[in-house]
Amino acid sequence: MTTPTACPRLTHPLVRDSPNQPLRQASWEEALDRTAHGLGSNRGAFGMFCSTRATNETHYLAQKFARAVMGTHNIDSLDRARHAPSAAGLAAAFGSGGGTSSHEETEHTDVIVMWGSDARSTHPVFFRHVLKGIRGGARLYVVDPRRTATAAWATSWLGLDVGTDIPLAHAIGREIIHAGLVNRTFVERAASGFEDYRALVEPWTLSLAERVTGVPAAAIGELAHAFARAERAQQCWGHGVTGHRNGTDHVRALIDLSLLTGQVGRYGCGLQPLSGRDNVHGGSDMGALPHRLPGFQDILDPCARRTFKSAWGAVVQPHHGLDLAEMSEAMEEGTLKALHCVGADPAGSEGDGERAVRRLRSLDFLVVQDSHLTRTARLADVALPAAAAWTETDGTTTSADRRVQRVRRALAPPGEAREHIAIIRDLAARLGHDWKYRDSESVWDEFRSLSPDHSGMTYARLREHRGLRWPCSASDRLEPPYLHGRLWEKDPARRGRRAAFGIVQHVPPAERVDERYPIRLRVAGFPDSYGGFNSLPEHGIELSPEDAERYEVVAGEEVRVSSRHASVLASVRIDTALRSGLAFMTVRSPEELDVDRAAVRIEKLPITTIVG
Repeated sequence: MTTPTACPRLTHPLVRDSPNQPLRQASWEEALDRTAHGLGSNRGAFGMFCSTRATNETHYLAQKFARAVMGTHNIDSLDRARHAPSAAGLAAAFGSGGGTSSHEETEHTDVIVMWGSDARSTHPVFFRHVLKGIRGGARLYVVDPRRTATAAWATSWLGLDVGTDIPLAHAIGREIIHAGLVNRTFVERAASGFEDYRALVEPWTLSLAERVTGVPAAAIGELAHAFARAERAQQCWGHGVTGHRNGTDHVRALIDLSLLTGQVGRYGCGLQPLSGRDNVHGGSDMGALPHRLPGFQDILDPCARRTFKSAWGAVVQPHHGLDLAEMSEAMEEGTLKALHCVGADPAGSEGDGERAVRRLRSLDFLVVQDSHLTRTARLADVALPAAAAWTETDGTTTSADRRVQRVRRALAPPGEAREHIAIIRDLAARLGHDWKYRDSESVWDEFRSLSPDHSGMTYARLREHRGLRWPCSASDRLEPPYLHGRLWEKDPARRGRRAAFGIVQHVPPAERVDERYPIRLRVAGFPDSYGGFNSLPEHGIELSPEDAERYEVVAGEEVRVSSRHASVLASVRIDTALRSGLAFMTVRSPEELDVDRAAVRIEKLPITTIVG
C-alpha cells in the first residue's frame, strides 16, 4: 500500500466526467449519486477492497454494504494474505482463527519458539514481552534461514534451508513421540488424528531432517526435548511461515507440536501468529472476508445466515465470495466490472502495481474512498475524501492477541472529508437501505449483538479496562487471556470439539539447486519473507559475505540474477546474517523470475570501456 505521505490529502469529492477527462471537484451529493448509479448498475459484478488501516466499525459496515446492499461476499483486504494462512490453520485445528494466547503470557513461559519472524526488528512491542520472558528464565529458540537480530537473544538458532519448516516440525514431532514425551492425557482426551500424525512423521528421523533442512540433528533434538519437557511453552511465527504458497500447511505443522505436548489451552502456553499489518485481525473478526460473517461465523452455516438476515433485513447468500486474488482475476477476465476501495490502494501496492493499474483501468466503474489521493484514487471515476485513521476517526481496533481497544478522534478531518462509516451509510441510503447509525458506537453495538465472542464489549467496558480480549460474551465477567481452556475439561460435553492434528506433507521447492544454479533465492518484494520490511531498492539482491567473495562482487555493484526461466539485473547488498547459498531479492513481482524459491546463479557484468 502506498504510504499516505507520498500522496496529497484528499479534501473534496472528485468525479470524472468521461474516461479521458481529468478528475474535477464536485459536491458530496453529485459524488454519492454518481457512485450509487455506478455501483447499482453493476450488481452481480461488484467487489470491495478494504484496508487494514480502517477501524473495526468501518470494516463491519463495509462488509454489511457488500452483503446487504450489493448482495455479494466479494470483499477482502490487500494485507489479509499475510494473516490468512494463520487464521485458516488455527480455525481448522480449533474452530477459531485467533491466536491462542496473550502477548503478556510470553513473559511467564519457559520456552519460546520463534518461527520465521525477526520480531526484534518487525514486532518490537511484542518483543518487549519476549525479553521479559528471557530475563525471567525462558529459553528462546529461533528458527529462521537468517541469523536475525532476534537470533542474537536465542539459546539456539536453527538456520534451516528456505521452505523446510514442515520437515523440521515433523522431525521435532517424531523425536517427541520416540522419546516418550507425548502428553498422552491431553492427546487422548482433546485431540483427533494422532495415529495418522504418528504415521506421517515416522520417516522424519533427525538424520534425514538434517539432510533436508540443513539444521544439525543435535539442535533439532535439543529443541524437541526442551519444548516437550517445558511446563509452559509458546510458539510464535511470522511471514516466513505464512509467506509460503502452502502457508496454511506450515501453520498446521506447528500447531501439531503444541497438540502433541499439550502446550495450548493453559496460561503461558499457546500459538501466536505475528504476521499482519495494522488492524488485519480486526478486519477478519468483523467479517471483511469472502468466506466468513462477522464474529468469524461460517457463511455456509444456515443458522448464522438466518441470524444476519433477521438483523439486516437482507438475504445472505449461501456461498463463498471471491478473495483478493480471485477478484483480480475476475477483473482481467471482465466478469468483475465495479470495484469499491475503502482505504485500499491496489495500484500503489508493492510487488504488483503496474498489473493492478491495468486491471483497474479495465473496470466499468471504480470508486475510492480514502484520506489521500493515492495512485488508485487518481484512476477512479469517483474519489470520496475520508477521515484518516487513526487520528481523525472514532472506533475500535484489534491487536494480534485479540485485544480490542478504543480509537478516539484527536483532530477534525480537513476540508469536506467525512468518516468512512458516514460515507458508507449515506451511499447505502441512495441504494435503498436507510441505516440509522448515529456514530461509531451504534455500529459497534450492532456488531456486538451479532458476535457472541464480542457481546460483552461495550465502549464503556473497553474504556474501563483499557481494552478487552475476545471472547468476551458477558458484561459482568472477564474470560482468561488464553483460548481453548475447554480442551482440558474432564467432562466431554464441556470439552466440546476435539482439536485436529493436521496431516500435511512437505512440498519441496519447485526447482533444484545444482552446480549451474547454486543459490536458493527467496523473493522479498514487499514485507520480506521473514517478517520485516526490506530496505533494498527495487531489484536489489542480498548475498552472504561468502557468496559475494565467491562471485567477486561488492556492495552496490550491479549483477545479473538468472533462474532457469528468466533473468534480471540487481544491485548487490551484503548481509552478514545470511548463510552461503541463500539470497533474498526484491522484484516488482515474483513472476519476473517466474517462481519464488527459485534456484539462481549470479553473474558479474562485463566492464564497459567508453572510448573518446
